[in-house]
Amino acid sequence: MLQRTYAGQNCSIARTLELVGERWSLLILRDAFLGLRRFEQFQHSLGIARNVLSDRLTRLVDAGILDRVLYQERPERYDYRLTETGRDLSTAVLALMHWGDRHVAENGPPRIAEHDGCGGLVEERLVCSECGAELTPDDVHIRRGPGHRTLVH
Repeated sequence: MLQRTYAGQNCSIARTLELVGERWSLLILRDAFLGLRRFEQFQHSLGIARNVLSDRLTRLVDAGILDRVLYQERPERYDYRLTETGRDLSTAVLALMHWGDRHVAENGPPRIAEHDGCGGLVEERLVCSECGAELTPDDVHIRRGPGHRTLVH
């Protein structure tokens, strides 16, 4: 398991997994993208223990992925809404869904992502920001970025 201090890890993937890589967190995000907002809705959809759901929601709120918004004062009840940071995860969540549709869905895709405007299928793609070419993983080279550092042990 990755350490929370990230000793030896200078990796955006590792840091992201610490926030959303646990299975319940990803399934909460899936449900949030499907429009669920309330604790009871998440609990019913996932069948998750209330204490585990409360912990995961708190982590997602603390990470700035969800906002906790009061909708009832007595008793206090909250909506959990995707923030801009949370909505930025849509491409990653769709990519996981589409990978699952291709490789592990036994009877075809359980859900289909469609464009509200025209009904076309939504796809995530690798595209060059300069020339607009669609790329395959073989076309991509990963180089060191400005945050790269060599770790000394």
